[in-house]
Amino acid sequence: MIPLPLEEVRELAPGRLEAAPWATEVTGLQTDSRRVEEGDLFVAVAGGADFVKHAFARGAAATLVPDDAFAALAAVASRVRDRSAALFVAITGSMGKTSTKDILAAICEPQRRTVAAERSYNAEIGVPLTLGRVESDTEICILELAMRGFGQIAELCAFARPEVGVVTNVGPVHLEKVGDLDGVIRAKSELVAALPPGGTAIVPDGFPIGRGDLRVVRVGVDVTLESFDPPVLRTSLGTVEVDFTAQHLAVNALTALATAHALGLDLPAELHVPFTEWRNQELPLPGGGILVNDAWNANPVSMRAALEHLLQVAAGRRTVAVLGDMAELGAYSEEGHREVGRALEELSIDVVVAIGPQAVAYGGRHVDTIDEALRLLEEILLPGDCVLLKGARAMGLERIAEVLTAVHA
Repeated sequence: MIPLPLEEVRELAPGRLEAAPWATEVTGLQTDSRRVEEGDLFVAVAGGADFVKHAFARGAAATLVPDDAFAALAAVASRVRDRSAALFVAITGSMGKTSTKDILAAICEPQRRTVAAERSYNAEIGVPLTLGRVESDTEICILELAMRGFGQIAELCAFARPEVGVVTNVGPVHLEKVGDLDGVIRAKSELVAALPPGGTAIVPDGFPIGRGDLRVVRVGVDVTLESFDPPVLRTSLGTVEVDFTAQHLAVNALTALATAHALGLDLPAELHVPFTEWRNQELPLPGGGILVNDAWNANPVSMRAALEHLLQVAAGRRTVAVLGDMAELGAYSEEGHREVGRALEELSIDVVVAIGPQAVAYGGRHVDTIDEALRLLEEILLPGDCVLLKGARAMGLERIAEVLTAVHA
């Protein structure tokens, strides 16, 4: 992190600030004491005050038990942003934020000194932590911005101040907070509204832009992903060899390529992407089977895309879809779950294990809990099966992946 003097931190973030005897500045930002390194500022969030001693034991330069944790993190992050000469890119969207971020980072890192959000660090804690990794020589910082309701993206942009804003797509996500798809567009548009005059907005075809002082790049669906060895992504910007085969990643990749092009970067001939865990992970199972671990989150659109990818991966082998409830769909929830049930029938998925009360609409074998699902899978899984895990984040389906891969390692 760009160093901040302790006295400046004290002014920025009211609360109980304690410093190590040797410290005059902080050079990193953490909220998890287990990740603290020498020179860091540890900001206690929720019950974090109990871990102040642990943070000092790991070499923290200072600890802060703030009066307002989110405001403190935002203030420190904003000051780092003030002192950075990097170009700041923010990515939001109903689906594909993290995958697009991962692909863009893979393009940027060989060409520029790049900081990109870890995992899904995309809200009130995660975005400041990403800014807290920006150094004096950082050239590009890639942020991911979540939306759970109106005003959240605007609040994040107030201290992140991106110059390039990317909207991956608009879909039926978080509808219980914003009502309908028009509400989703309104919430995502907060990123476009926050861009400075002369900034760049990279958005899907048809996404409304009400400003004339921005450079607007529109991303269509003129892209194909061909399953050669290696796979080949053919786009309007060029052809790239890639190391992923999921068709639903093709538009995400095109969006990342369009963003890289707008940043003035060269488009790579080959692209190797280390995707964030629990997203499109393909792990081996016995007898040539595959576990597609896409357990991070779900909505009707992404569910169908994942099921189509399962069929592609299976290539004739038995398909097993382990699907949990989808969350935050509001009034669309009942119909959204029925929509997934229709997709399962249409795609002729061989075995369906549905977890949670709303997942009854999927058909197949229904259970209420992860433990019940594990017992059922122990009975029904066969060597060579191709298994998909997908559901709402709150379902915790990654525990099934841990068990299956541990048993079959």
